[in-house]
Amino acid sequence: MNTPIKPLANRVVAVREPAQTQTASGIYLPDNTKEKPVLATVVAVGPDVKSLAVGDKIVYKEYSTTELKINDNEYLIVKEEDVLATV
Repeated sequence: MNTPIKPLANRVVAVREPAQTQTASGIYLPDNTKEKPVLATVVAVGPDVKSLAVGDKIVYKEYSTTELKINDNEYLIVKEEDVLATV
């Protein structure tokens, strides 16, 4: 995915994974009860990022992102230190 955003310093740009519509046991969730996922795919990395690469799936702190919408695409900007793990 080619992103129009070029992250600076130790930030990454990611795209959030779609919310689950069904639980593991098969129960369908109504739209208003879906939790925001904290899983995303990295689409761009800043020059100071050391441990992440484009294409990595990451788990991040839920309230530590900047959300941005460009041309109907939603992006997250996350500091590398706010990424908790790769999946």
